[in-house]
Amino acid sequence: MHFALHMSELVEIVDSLENKVSKLLHRIELLQNANTKLEEELTIVKNGKNEAKNSLLVWEEKYNSLKLASAMLGSDSNKTEAKLKINTLIRELDYCIAQLSE
Repeated sequence: MHFALHMSELVEIVDSLENKVSKLLHRIELLQNANTKLEEELTIVKNGKNEAKNSLLVWEEKYNSLKLASAMLGSDSNKTEAKLKINTLIRELDYCIAQLSE
């Protein structure tokens, strides 16, 4: 009788352990799925960051070009003079191109 009681307790312990192991395996699967989703989200965020960084570089380049152009033009009083110089340079370039074409 004592052996049978001991055997039923053992079966109960084994069943309990199987149940806990099954729950742990299910939990591991859920965590692996969550981890995969987080890795995918991280990749998307990294790609977005790289795109934003590239966009920033393009805008910085445009800003620096505008700053340079503004510096070349100078103050309002010098703008007309700068435009006249640019037009003169363009005419000289056109003349050179015409000479090369002949």
